Amino acid sequence: MTKANNKHTDIKDMSFERALKELETIVSRLERGDVELEESIAIYERGECLRDHCDRLLKQAEAKVEKLTFGSDGQPRGTEPLDPEGSGGG
Repeated sequence: MTKANNKHTDIKDMSFERALKELETIVSRLERGDVELEESIAIYERGECLRDHCDRLLKQAEAKVEKLTFGSDGQPRGTEPLDPEGSGGG
């Protein structure tokens, strides 16, 4: 959906919280069903762009998170990259 992404260039500068709040508003409007079809399509496309942006920001934050490592004596040894998918087993 490159075409939709080009229309919503303001999204790339949004904070996670602001993008999520707008996405929640869009979902709420679509769930109520009180939006005309053409506007529904437009805000759905914006919602997709907001979702993609939030996903990117979460992945960036996840990459920065580190896990503390402890030695056998229970004292902190240092840090290592967090691997949320490797530790969950699945």
